[in-house]
Amino acid sequence: QVQLAESGGGLVQPGGSLSISCAASGSIFSIPVMGWYRQAPGKQRELVATSITGGSTNYADSVKGRFTVSRDNAKNTVYLQMNNLKPEDTAVYYCYAEIQYTATSMSRFQYWGQGTQVTVSS
Repeated sequence: QVQLAESGGGLVQPGGSLSISCAASGSIFSIPVMGWYRQAPGKQRELVATSITGGSTNYADSVKGRFTVSRDNAKNTVYLQMNNLKPEDTAVYYCYAEIQYTATSMSRFQYWGQGTQVTVSS
């Protein structure tokens, strides 16, 4: 069974920076997609940034240029460096991963972390 363990989160002032991470553990052959979603009060969960195996990344327009997603494949860990934070970034940030269990499996299984709170406020 696969688990996603998130670290980081907290309270920062507007313009500040914060880094969060997520490590996957369990029966894993590969993680084709790994990244972050977030959910603010009264809003739907939305994609923030993802890392695709092979080096590709994608970002929400609202965070592009401010956030950087990176991955350490040896540790099955994804990171999100958040700079120039805005009050609108306040949300629960959820780690997301698509897991391939074996080399021959054609199926991918989706996993979510418990979420970590990021609050941007003066």
